Amino acid sequence: MNKRFVSIGFRYLKSDWATIRKKELGSIPFVLTAVDHGRKVIVAANPLAHAGGIRPGMVLADAKILVRNLEVLYDDPAIAEKVLSRLANWCIRFTPAVMLDEPDGLLLDATGCAHLWGGEEKYLGDILARLRGFGFQVHGAMADTIGGAWAAARFAKSPVVVPPGEQISALLPLPAAALRLDEYTCERLHKLGLRQIKDFVGMPRSSLRRRFGDDCIRKINYALGHEAEIRPLVFSPEPWQERLSCLEPILTLTGIEIALEKLLDALCSRLCREGKGLRIATFKGYRIDGKMVSVSIGTNRPSHNETHLFKLISLKFENFEPGPGIELFTLDAPKVEDAIAAQSGLWNSTSGLQDPKLAELLDRLTTRFGEGHFHRYLPDEHYWPERSVKKALSLTEKPTTPWTLDRPRPLYLLPQPEPITVTAPIPDYPPMNFRYKGKLHKVIKADGPERIEQEWWLQTGEHRDYYCVEDEKGHRYWVFRLGHYQINGQVTWFLHGYFA
Repeated sequence: MNKRFVSIGFRYLKSDWATIRKKELGSIPFVLTAVDHGRKVIVAANPLAHAGGIRPGMVLADAKILVRNLEVLYDDPAIAEKVLSRLANWCIRFTPAVMLDEPDGLLLDATGCAHLWGGEEKYLGDILARLRGFGFQVHGAMADTIGGAWAAARFAKSPVVVPPGEQISALLPLPAAALRLDEYTCERLHKLGLRQIKDFVGMPRSSLRRRFGDDCIRKINYALGHEAEIRPLVFSPEPWQERLSCLEPILTLTGIEIALEKLLDALCSRLCREGKGLRIATFKGYRIDGKMVSVSIGTNRPSHNETHLFKLISLKFENFEPGPGIELFTLDAPKVEDAIAAQSGLWNSTSGLQDPKLAELLDRLTTRFGEGHFHRYLPDEHYWPERSVKKALSLTEKPTTPWTLDRPRPLYLLPQPEPITVTAPIPDYPPMNFRYKGKLHKVIKADGPERIEQEWWLQTGEHRDYYCVEDEKGHRYWVFRLGHYQINGQVTWFLHGYFA
């Protein structure tokens, strides 16, 4: 498939943006100025000021002589890049490959996109019409190369669609500046009578290089397609992405669900064929007012089960506001992993953590209640109780050490031990009662002690003597005394966990 590019140029980018933000500026001539060597210099002018003879680079004092009622605004040097970036984000609905063409343009890789609009003329016309509807004065063109599209957009009657393969004939009558040559090179070409591209493009490359340098040859090759022009993309396209353009803006939940079903069908089919499953998915909707809405979900295991993924995403539809209508839907899978064998079959029930239905249940619960509510723990190689467990990264992670089964451990272990008050302690015996958070617990039964020494290679400190105690209501606790019993009675006790 031949490459096709669209070049969009904004004639009055900064002044148009100022007019969009303040509508009253549309009826008066105004300029944007900046200080240069102690003088106020014109940076940009709106069409009314431009019609009065004001040009960028002119001193403000001279400009006020040409237009007496001139409105003066201060220029923000960063505004052009910010506006272009926002417009590039908006253009994602026309193609996933958008490039900045600073200081006042955008480039779109439109390869394979125009047929969704009914042809290249309608595709380009829709882009320019909608940008003009926002308030920008634009010109644009489509051609086989970036250089060809740029030249046609700025030096031919816009909009221009250069038919595939007719790049050279479209460039020949254009001036030398259409090749994006610098001003000095263009002046030298004019002095030699080489005013149009057709006057010098056929000359020997060695002669052109000797007189005008390598940049001239490079720009000619770019425009003619003899050398590939590489530009960085504003957004790197996801390798696992599906797009769905809409003939009419979608407003209803039913329409959104149909779009999601189609995207999931296409994406999951690709994943299944390659033995992959997604771990993270993002469903996006691009609205006709320029805004974007999205929802993201995650899975505990790689999945390409369309029904399951649809349920996860649909649980978040309350945050998916279509507004005036959605014209483009995308489904991205930024994190994809190899699907395990159990998921490649007919979703048969297996045992334990390998059961895909368990992973799907956890996915639904996490989607509904949020991250951080459900955890899986594995044993860790530490004596100190609060270090002896760790959070598992996934359902498939294997333990590196067995669980401690020969000694009692509480069902719920506090992240850090909490102090308790023990009355009338007896040396080397469990407490008779203790007070925790203001509540007194009378100990009926007790078992212990179990001494756990400090891990000296990590930190120094006293050992702990743990006891399992049961109060008068049948509640069981894991408490410990820090260090040896002191004669003066200064003993510190802590509560560290609860038994079932």
